[in-house]
Amino acid sequence: MEEKNRKILVICPHPVGYVPGQRLKYEQYFDHWRNNGFDVDVSSFMSPSMQRIVYRKGYLFQKIAGTISGYFRRIKDLFRIRSYDIVYLFLWSTPFGPPVTEYIICKLARKIVYDIDDLVFLKNIKHENKFLAYLKGKNKPIYMMRHADHVISCTPYLDDIAKQYAPFTTDISSTINTDTYLPVNTYKNDHQLVLGWSGSHSTSRYLYLLKDVFFEMKKTVNFKLLVIGDQSFNIPGIEIEAVPWSLENEIPFLQKIDIGLYPLPLNDEWVLGKSGLKALQYMALGIPTIATDVGCNDRVIENDVSGFLVKDETEWLNKLILLHRNPELRKSIGEQAKIRVDKYFSVKANAPKYLKILKDQCK
Repeated sequence: MEEKNRKILVICPHPVGYVPGQRLKYEQYFDHWRNNGFDVDVSSFMSPSMQRIVYRKGYLFQKIAGTISGYFRRIKDLFRIRSYDIVYLFLWSTPFGPPVTEYIICKLARKIVYDIDDLVFLKNIKHENKFLAYLKGKNKPIYMMRHADHVISCTPYLDDIAKQYAPFTTDISSTINTDTYLPVNTYKNDHQLVLGWSGSHSTSRYLYLLKDVFFEMKKTVNFKLLVIGDQSFNIPGIEIEAVPWSLENEIPFLQKIDIGLYPLPLNDEWVLGKSGLKALQYMALGIPTIATDVGCNDRVIENDVSGFLVKDETEWLNKLILLHRNPELRKSIGEQAKIRVDKYFSVKANAPKYLKILKDQCK
């Protein structure tokens, strides 16, 4: 008699295909899970229409209606949880208040895999809206780490925290589908140099850390700054192309970059939860990358081999000029970067880790 497929209910904040924290973590493994004996259903708190307006100004009535709908969706989930072998919960079940729905899920679920990225439980996040921070139930992640059967983190720092609460944890970085990230860079100086950055409105403030570096570089190098994901980004006096993010255009825009930028502050605990995703995206496309030497960036980049790790403005400027003047070095660094992503940070390399966790829950 053929063995029946195991069933997974994925509970997450955002609909499939919208945010990097989901899209470049567990979402890209759904087909692999299905091909290996699991049926996968996804229940997001936000609907696609709510997702499209949630970070925009205004739309108050629609946001209230979307939030209420999200809570009703969760209540419906509670009545079907027992029919699933595994609940795979990412970050939180509901956004506000104490872990009420999380408590009920933990009581009803047969097995729970909890996936957490970023240090979302920090009490004082510098860039966060203070009112929303007050409303958010920041003890939800701690509660879930205490009660899940397995916790998936994304950095060594976050994994060490998870180990304080959970007996079984696995550190799996954000990963790249190297079948779709195809390098096109010619590594030539026959065009205006393109420095590139990809992110969102909430993280583009880190790119402003390089403002003085850009002005100094402008004295000797003809370059353009390509900013993907924040159309409002602007530094007067610097040539900038700021474009909106879209799933369809993400890779084509990234492919235009000659040197990838990943600046971060050195003294902000928040960045210690970041998995180096921006660097990984650049590197997968063979783009030589410069990143701040903080957090787990030294895990992503082998310094002077597959990229550069820097700590101050002088190092930023020196490495940018070095890469501009040496196309062959850009090529060497870019090729080594792609090899490193393929070996350690690709979907193919990490699919067995996810599958083992899921199968262990069904024993």
